[in-house]
Amino acid sequence: MRARYSAFVVGDVAYLRETWHPHTRPANLELDPGRRWTGLEVTATSGGGIFDTEGTVDFAAHYEAGGRAGVQQEHSTFVRDNRRWFYLAGRG
Repeated sequence: MRARYSAFVVGDVAYLRETWHPHTRPANLELDPGRRWTGLEVTATSGGGIFDTEGTVDFAAHYEAGGRAGVQQEHSTFVRDNRRWFYLAGRG
C-alpha cells in the first residue's frame, strides 16, 4: 500500500499498473498532474499476513489541487497471486 502511494506521489504509472491485478486493471491510467500528494494515513488493516491470500487497507491520502486541500479515503482490497500482492479494488 505504501509503495503504491509513493508511486502516485512520483507519478510512476508503470509501477501502479504492474501492481494492479490484471482482472481489474484499467486499460489506460493517467494521473492528474495538478494533484500533489501530501500525506498518507493508514487507518485500518486486515489480513495481509504471511499465510493470507487477501488483505484490506483503509486509508486517507491527502493532496492539494488547484490551491485547495483534499483527501481521498478508500477501503482497498489486495490479493496475493504467485507470492506477489496486487491491488484488486477500492471503494470510497
